Amino acid sequence: MMKTRHSHSKLTGQIRQLRPSDLANFREHLLRLDPESRRDRFNGMTDDVFVASYAARCFSQGATVIGYVENGEVHGAAELHERPDLDPPTGEIAFSVERHLQHKGIGSQLFKRLIGHALALGYESLRVTTHPNNQAMKSLARKFDANLHFEDGETVGSIDLTGMHMSFTTHLPTGSVIRAVV
Repeated sequence: MMKTRHSHSKLTGQIRQLRPSDLANFREHLLRLDPESRRDRFNGMTDDVFVASYAARCFSQGATVIGYVENGEVHGAAELHERPDLDPPTGEIAFSVERHLQHKGIGSQLFKRLIGHALALGYESLRVTTHPNNQAMKSLARKFDANLHFEDGETVGSIDLTGMHMSFTTHLPTGSVIRAVV
């Protein structure tokens, strides 16, 4: 299913669910995103006020946020937002990794962890939306068998979780130094 092509030998952080007390670290992570990474994450340009408000809404509205935490700072995040308006039970997902850590496999590790959490919550489908030029997100989504299509000016992907098992998410690639914290 998922193919791993990246070396994790230089990564020292951990992938873990962020706690309510991590809100400030999550907000700071989003604010540190360079302009291109921020545009990729939010499908357009955003200012700092919007980003700070968005981070607060993630925590206050019950989103699951999984982070890549290194030296006490969040440097990557995966979000799972419930979409009660969609049937079957669906979660909307979003990802952000700071520029200096991109293309090191963190996005894949966050994705695996998010799938495990979505399965534990009983979601049957995941949805991802990005702008058409976000090649990194489209590539990441394809690694996890996303069915991508173009809709209303955006690339929309759906991932069917019904055939996946929790064991899919329990093991990190051989040689990984990212610690999975349950």
